[in-house]
Amino acid sequence: MAHRPRGLILDLFGDYLRYADGEVRLGHLATLLEAFDVGAPTVRVTLSRLRRDGWFETERVGRETLYRLTPGMLDVLDEGRARIFAQPVTEWSGRWTMVIYQMTESERQERNELRKTLAWHGFGPLSAATWLAPGDRRKEARAFVDPLLTGERVDILACSSEGLEHDRDLARRCWDLDALAAEYSEFVRDHQRLVRAATKLTGAEALVARTEVIGTYRHFPFRDPRLPSELRPEPWPGVEAYQLFRTVHSALGPAARQYVGAVIGRDLPEPDPPAT
Repeated sequence: MAHRPRGLILDLFGDYLRYADGEVRLGHLATLLEAFDVGAPTVRVTLSRLRRDGWFETERVGRETLYRLTPGMLDVLDEGRARIFAQPVTEWSGRWTMVIYQMTESERQERNELRKTLAWHGFGPLSAATWLAPGDRRKEARAFVDPLLTGERVDILACSSEGLEHDRDLARRCWDLDALAAEYSEFVRDHQRLVRAATKLTGAEALVARTEVIGTYRHFPFRDPRLPSELRPEPWPGVEAYQLFRTVHSALGPAARQYVGAVIGRDLPEPDPPAT
């Protein structure tokens, strides 16, 4: 799968450069992206746009430019890492978090932003103005919903249904689980070979393979509601996809880190295991 330069830069910082003080020289990043057939002019243009978007601060070091992640982007990467590596949920509490909003047509922009935010955090639309997420996530919802919207226009509630069958029906109505399962199965088919081949890859090949795996997999946790096993269709290929991702990502880690470290001229530590 081809990945855009923006996404590749995100993955390189998230997996490697984040642990090299969150910074890199332009020339070194251009060298790393050569392995993905991304030319230096494209790297410069992309980095310039990302700096304007608030991803980076820059500093001149001799004749080169140093790109350093902003504190906000460090937080984004940390949150993303926690979401990507979180283990599948196994137990069902019987509780849902419900977000209900009432907004006029003149508030279309605020309404669209709220919908994007809800989807990003794993909520699904039961109706246009009623969104659900499994578990009691009221505290989390209050943190990401604009405080100016709560009260008269947005309500955040904890609730339960009439029973397990009703819960399963709600899950089917809020999310297209069949389509998600098909994409998980495709991920497994496309990357199964790497379980055996991972230990044989070195240098740039290891970096490219590992980045392709995480660049493909990292979209799932932001679309998958992480339903407990009682509410998922069975068999659920998301569990197999998660296990394959963790296995391949770990197996390719030493060779990929060694290559990146050689390019940037410093050793890269192995990150602490994500909290589970």
